[in-house]
Amino acid sequence: MAVRISAGAKLSRRSFLSSAGAAVAATTIDGIARPYVSVASDRPRITHGLQSGDVSIDSGVVWARADRAARMLVDVSTTESFKHVRHSAYVDVLPEGDFTGKVLLEDLPPGQDIFYRIRFQNASSPTIIGEPQVGRFRTAPAHRKTVSFVWSGDTAGGGWGIDLARGGMRTYATMLANRPDFFIHSGDIIYADCAIGARYKLPNGEMWQNVVTEEKSKVAETLAEFRGNYKYNLTDANLRAFNAEVPIFAQWDDHEVTDDWIPGGTIHSGEGYREKSLLNLIARGSRAFHEFMPLRQTQAEAGRVYRKISYGPLLDVFMLDMRSYRGANAHEVANYGPDAHLLGPTQLAWLKRELMRSRATWKVIAADLPIGVFSHDAIAQGDGAACGRESRSRGFCRS
Repeated sequence: MAVRISAGAKLSRRSFLSSAGAAVAATTIDGIARPYVSVASDRPRITHGLQSGDVSIDSGVVWARADRAARMLVDVSTTESFKHVRHSAYVDVLPEGDFTGKVLLEDLPPGQDIFYRIRFQNASSPTIIGEPQVGRFRTAPAHRKTVSFVWSGDTAGGGWGIDLARGGMRTYATMLANRPDFFIHSGDIIYADCAIGARYKLPNGEMWQNVVTEEKSKVAETLAEFRGNYKYNLTDANLRAFNAEVPIFAQWDDHEVTDDWIPGGTIHSGEGYREKSLLNLIARGSRAFHEFMPLRQTQAEAGRVYRKISYGPLLDVFMLDMRSYRGANAHEVANYGPDAHLLGPTQLAWLKRELMRSRATWKVIAADLPIGVFSHDAIAQGDGAACGRESRSRGFCRS
């Protein structure tokens, strides 16, 4: 879904260029420093492309992953040539974070194309630096100006993965062709509870042939398997190209952990889980989500997902978390109370407060659950007036 918020002006767009470079190091032989070009195995490699996210008027988050322990070097410029580097920053990527790294870039000019160049420096041999990749995003405008964005959800669900013969995840190429300023991903970024099989027969007799990896061949239970779900999606060339040019505003829902999970719930039986603790699945799923998504940590402390992103005077985006704080909503619930909670009292108070404070012309509330769909996991459960999250059995709550 594409959305345009217009102030009567169309944003100009500049082409995106990638760049590459070679790492040159020095060694000492007989006390004399001699330059040499490092072999490919010495140079840390960017494994899954680049991402940016949570972009505002003067800042944004950038992300990459290395193939080993390394230092992530980030250069920032307003030109594709990087003739003038405005800022440089770094962060160390280590095994405990699966070699992922993200950096908050600040003090950026508003309404400007920002080019960022990421390289990795070998932690064991600091003189060796890997080949760079270049990404871009546009900061939010400081004045009233047209803003466009796309939104969607649910990537690689139901066992439908990457079929290279059909062009892979072509929806991302279609969204990129529309040149949006950003992308709201409304959750189910992965399907940790859906294994990817090698082949599926289509109704017309043709075969859908998935790319298959070890981590996606079963439901995710270990931290490595949750991480592997994100890596699987990022093997798609369309998605990597999209991520390099369009910042993501990321939410999560249930399939980042397991189907329809709620705090205090249990793992559904008969779905192939050896792990019996839902809390363990939530902890691992949450960690992988935060490792692989370019969320702004200063607005999502301690794993918090809900946050407000201000995108210029026209638009404030309120990203909800409708999964982490919900009540059980049991069949016999008839009165509003903890079991009917969906956002939880703290998040609900935050939403009301921030909506009142917002001076943006448009206030977009990004909900990761359907509002008006009859579903035991959504908001609307049946006929009658809503009261919190509705009762499954009665379709309403008594006040």
